[in-house]
Amino acid sequence: MKPILLKFCRICIALCFFIPFVLFFCDFAGILPKKIQLLMSVQLTPAILSGSLVTIALLLILTLLFGRIYCAVLCPLGVLQDIIARIRTIGNRKQVKKRRYRYSRPQNVLRYLLLGLCIVLLLFGILVPVLMLDPYSNFGRITTNLFRPVVIFGNNLLNELATKAGNYSFYHVTIYTVTAVSFLSALFVFLVVAIMALFRGRLFCNTICPAGSLLGLVSRYSLFRITVDHDRCNNCHLCERVCKSQCIDSKSGAVDGSRCVTCFNCLSRCSHRAIDYRFTPRLKPQPAPPSGTQNLSSDKAQSLQQGRRTFLLTGATIAMAIPAIPTTALTKSTIDDSKLKPITPPGSKSLLRFKEKCTGCHLCVTHCPQQILKPADFAFGFDYFLKPHLVYDHAYCNYECTVCSEVCPNGAIVPFTESDTKQTTQVGVAKFTAERCVVPNRSTDCGACSEHCPTQAVHMIPYRDGLRIPQVTPELCIGCGGCEYICPVRPLKAINVVANEVHQAAHLPTEEETEQPTEIEDFGF
Repeated sequence: MKPILLKFCRICIALCFFIPFVLFFCDFAGILPKKIQLLMSVQLTPAILSGSLVTIALLLILTLLFGRIYCAVLCPLGVLQDIIARIRTIGNRKQVKKRRYRYSRPQNVLRYLLLGLCIVLLLFGILVPVLMLDPYSNFGRITTNLFRPVVIFGNNLLNELATKAGNYSFYHVTIYTVTAVSFLSALFVFLVVAIMALFRGRLFCNTICPAGSLLGLVSRYSLFRITVDHDRCNNCHLCERVCKSQCIDSKSGAVDGSRCVTCFNCLSRCSHRAIDYRFTPRLKPQPAPPSGTQNLSSDKAQSLQQGRRTFLLTGATIAMAIPAIPTTALTKSTIDDSKLKPITPPGSKSLLRFKEKCTGCHLCVTHCPQQILKPADFAFGFDYFLKPHLVYDHAYCNYECTVCSEVCPNGAIVPFTESDTKQTTQVGVAKFTAERCVVPNRSTDCGACSEHCPTQAVHMIPYRDGLRIPQVTPELCIGCGGCEYICPVRPLKAINVVANEVHQAAHLPTEEETEQPTEIEDFGF
């Protein structure tokens, strides 16, 4: 196959995965089918966390055969980096020809240290480093908190313009799921990745990405790889200049297979066909080019640049690992004591299990039709940072809705079965505080919480002077938040859902006997 055609096929396949990814995360109207979630299931980290051995084996076999194809076409953050790097050369043909890359020695100490840290902590159920460094999860947070609001803003603008023109095809959408912490964290990661991509290509993938480091160990032994024909090479260094992985040393003619992402830029730019992608099996990985191939002055300059880069990358990693803000620092006047633990989504089974499975990709956040799933800040500890939890400030969990369990690719929220249904899953129990209720405080009837309870767990009982007050039956409550959402008391509501650390099974409500209609002979007037 011709080199230019090989690169064209790679770009087309990458876009076929990338575009549905972006559209699915930005789909605020629920237009796209849920089956697109299967594309998320082929991501490496979700496959590992969900225990999908078939997907893991398939990705490793593809890497062993063709190199880091996953990083080239399947990883959405990798494709986003390619788009950002390409933006710099749009409209400047001289910049395309010159490019700005050159060979850079691998930072193996940093990349494998971060990989080992992620693996060791993952074995102990600590998912924080994976949450911070996983490419798929970072892409999900960037799309959810940065790109999706732009799409919704465009929709609202079109709605305003269309309404003035008498067209009511659009409707206004309000965003409740983007918090200040989630927006700033997504913006920080996006800026770090964008700066790396603009100036150093796939630096993120080959330095701090654990998925890239893991696949890099396998790609050292790949059967198909980039090779250099020294007889044809005229040392023009063009392949090195266009290599966004900075893994081609044109002086020695060596290619670092652990960092090559098979983008085929080098093949399309070499006019002498000195570099090719061919079947070249070997039992030992290709050694890194010796440092003696460069003169002393360039070696010192490169070492200085590598030291600066390592310092900046380490600093960025430490900055993302900000210590947790203790919950005890919050006073009771600013937080309800019933909200000291997060309410995890139905299907997550327990708080501990959700911490060990969820990487905060925010796919469930974007597809929650009620917009009650919100990313957490540090209030629940550092190990729950950016993970979704149920917030009933403007809506409640629909009694029949199971969307979050249908789209979760990590296995953090499992689909319901006939024996384990949404209607019997108790994520929390409503807690009634009579001192805050309007009935005893204002001597007036309310009953809004009882009217909005789908399971009859909240019902009204006689109080005094003909008034009635709410009472909760814990066995019937599923923690949907209908009572908390509708409660008119502010700022601390009279009825709140207290989270269950381990989800319990609630009783199904009994059907009330239907009253026989009264026969009316006349209208009575």
